[in-house]
Amino acid sequence: MPKKYKYIRRRDAGRQGTVICENCGKIIPRHKAICVETVESVVRDPTLRRELEKKGAIIMAYPVKKCYCVNCAVFMGIVKIGGYAERHRKFGEQRVQI
Repeated sequence: MPKKYKYIRRRDAGRQGTVICENCGKIIPRHKAICVETVESVVRDPTLRRELEKKGAIIMAYPVKKCYCVNCAVFMGIVKIGGYAERHRKFGEQRVQI
């Protein structure tokens, strides 16, 4: 009798996961997202934090990873758009001539 093979998902082979933009909520592919890692403190108010540190309190800080879409990252100034020459480089200029 022929053997029945176990079902293996072959259609999801090249796919990546998706990420939600922190600013606008758009769903984008993971490789296209611009992720920034920042350190945030438990105490949000800076004046209160300084007062507690003067008294000797130890305030913990933890890393936070936020992912943005390209539009939001450009708008917020995280990523800068390159110059005209970089974006419109012609094929002949990229060749190395010996």
